[in-house]
Amino acid sequence: MEVCYQLPVLPLDRPVPKHVLSRRGAISFSSSSSLFGAPDPRQLSQRRGAISYDSSDQTALYIRMLGDVRVRSQVGFEPERRISHPYLSIDFRTLHTRPGYGSTSATSTPERRVHRLLSFQRYLHSSRLLRGVPQQIPLHMLDEDYTGQARCMLEKVGNWNFDIFLFDKLTNGNSLITLTVHLLNQYGLVELFQLDMVKLWRFLVMVQEDYHSDNPYHNAVHAADVTQAMYCYMREPMLAKSLTSCDLLLGILAAATHDLDHPGVNQPFLIKTDHHLATLYRNTSVLENHHWKSAVGLFRETGLFSHLPAEDSLNMERELGSLILATDISRQNDYLCRFRRHLDQENLCLSNASHRHFILQMALKCADICNPCRPWELSKQWSEKVTEEFFQQGDIEKKHSLEVSPLYDRAINTVGNIQIGFMTYVAEPLFAEWTRFSDTRLSQTMLGHMGLNKASWVGLQQEQTAVEPSPAPAEVAGAPTDSVTAGDTSSKEIPQGSKDS
Repeated sequence: MEVCYQLPVLPLDRPVPKHVLSRRGAISFSSSSSLFGAPDPRQLSQRRGAISYDSSDQTALYIRMLGDVRVRSQVGFEPERRISHPYLSIDFRTLHTRPGYGSTSATSTPERRVHRLLSFQRYLHSSRLLRGVPQQIPLHMLDEDYTGQARCMLEKVGNWNFDIFLFDKLTNGNSLITLTVHLLNQYGLVELFQLDMVKLWRFLVMVQEDYHSDNPYHNAVHAADVTQAMYCYMREPMLAKSLTSCDLLLGILAAATHDLDHPGVNQPFLIKTDHHLATLYRNTSVLENHHWKSAVGLFRETGLFSHLPAEDSLNMERELGSLILATDISRQNDYLCRFRRHLDQENLCLSNASHRHFILQMALKCADICNPCRPWELSKQWSEKVTEEFFQQGDIEKKHSLEVSPLYDRAINTVGNIQIGFMTYVAEPLFAEWTRFSDTRLSQTMLGHMGLNKASWVGLQQEQTAVEPSPAPAEVAGAPTDSVTAGDTSSKEIPQGSKDS
């Protein structure tokens, strides 16, 4: 692949070379295979894609609804039981694709030899190319006006109102690659860690490919948005003066890979369909474990850190996993209580490596769910995208006669009531504690945006209620109407922060 070091945009308007398509990327495992070993090729042809889920130890009511913890965790596993499960006929490769693409049949399709284990996303892409299926989305060459505007946006990448949707268009859908390379160069990490630019580009191209572009929410644009938010947090005064170069590298890479190969369905869906990843990770942070192992697989395949001592490379992989595992929403209360205790006791010492790592975990958690804290124009788009992904899973559950997960039924839920509940029970408690830790203009800006966004959703809910014939109050699940009132948010202003925030 040709790399142009003068432009921040990696050209992806040509067919991906064979040596890229044949790479393994994000790793998919069966319960009978070793962590990084090569499974039996006969098993690979029957895989249904790499899919993970959320853990089941949730405590807060709304988090319970998001995770549907009524599915009981299993302690022991009997692989032979999965053969007769009624839902194993679901082909997960077709969840968000058009009929006829990526479908397999054990009875009609001859067994194929698979020499390299591909991720779900790259498997679909390569199989379509082999069958002569044209690209679904035409790729266009970008002129200098687009690349120039992208460079101008990167000069303001530390602003909280950074429009990642516009940036993704200006980079021809390569926002994650372009942004990550820019941040690594801005901190001087490429030179400091002596990263090979060819290996780095290859690694980031494979990372971006392994995000499912058909997911409404959990895609490469979300990863780029989280990476930009993580950069904003790492520039906060308390962190900027304390984080080491290794901390900065881990923070950027963890944000870029934190949802790698996400399938667009949640953990309970995989548990109740007995997916092999649920068995592999014993129903514990399966999505997050899979994202981590997928990133480690790309590290090792591209040899990005092969020049480092083996002990340093392994330690970096472990710390990356610790950061990604912290994004498990089911462990929200555990991290929040620990964060609150540290703040109450005023014993956080950022010269301590373990304390710095914990703050990086909290920063990544904030970056992962910061959508309610963005300006309304951006926040509303993210809210609609994540809700549509919920509803798509609900549609699949209905289609296969599964119990529909709470909040995932489009017939009884709306974007507004889901977002109001999420802000009330998940986002507000987390960002309130983050503001206690780092009471800056950026933190106040985030809280201000979240308050106005919540009021806007309440106002939209009230308008919808006025139009609909006599809905029951209980239908607005989790809406704390007594704590916030709707109003004209356009007349209210929030400081956007200086260029340093």
